Amino acid sequence: MGKIVAARHGLLNCIIKREVRNMKRFLATTCIVTATLITSGCATKKYVRNTTAPVQAKVDQVGQQTTQNSQQIQDTQSQVKQVDERAQSGISAAQERASGADQHAATADQHAQEAMNRANQAAQTADQDNQAINSLRQVVSNIDDYRMQTSATVPFKFNQWALTPQAKQDLDKLASDVQSDKRFFIAVEGYTDSTGSRAYNEALSRRRADSVVEYLVAKHDIPIYRVHMIGLGEEKPVDEAHNRAARAKNRRVEVKVFSADQATASLTSQPTASTSSNQP
Repeated sequence: MGKIVAARHGLLNCIIKREVRNMKRFLATTCIVTATLITSGCATKKYVRNTTAPVQAKVDQVGQQTTQNSQQIQDTQSQVKQVDERAQSGISAAQERASGADQHAATADQHAQEAMNRANQAAQTADQDNQAINSLRQVVSNIDDYRMQTSATVPFKFNQWALTPQAKQDLDKLASDVQSDKRFFIAVEGYTDSTGSRAYNEALSRRRADSVVEYLVAKHDIPIYRVHMIGLGEEKPVDEAHNRAARAKNRRVEVKVFSADQATASLTSQPTASTSSNQP
């Protein structure tokens, strides 16, 4: 029994020793392999590091350049956008100016047409004025054709300027003779005799002429602008004698009516060539 146990222990020890030896060999092999792998791995990492370092630097450089290019592209796009905005603004302003220019051109055309119409009207008015001027020139050229149509002599008492009933009748007849006239004027000349001073006689002659003019204007509506009045005092006596009868003749107002109706009748009755051409 003791031998069997000892044999078992011996066998067990042999087995254990053998396993230990195997384990040692395995551990030694493992260590060698591990050392080899470690050594080989370090060399590989160093090689890889030495090989990839320039590539990485180039990659970094390319990345930096790419970043810079991207920034430049963004800046360029921003500038292009600003240029485009300015261009659009310029185009809009140009379109507005073109529209304003069209409106100004239309307004200018309208003003030109209005100016042309006014010019045509002015030309027509000028033609009418020329016709009127020519007619007036013809009338003025015949100013000497004013002829005395009728006259009346109004006598006055000594140192008096009131109208007598007979004097009023004479003036009534004279006024009725000129009612139908269109181109006429009345000359009223006041006179006195030689009695008294020259200044007094001139004032007295104007009072007598004023009496006649006032009667014609107030009684017969003779336009005052057609009456020419003057006081001549003792000038132009009709009788130069120094007796009572001669002095009575010189105390007077001479009323003379001058008319040009007969001289201008042919001008107004016959139209001129230019006037007749304007007739419808």
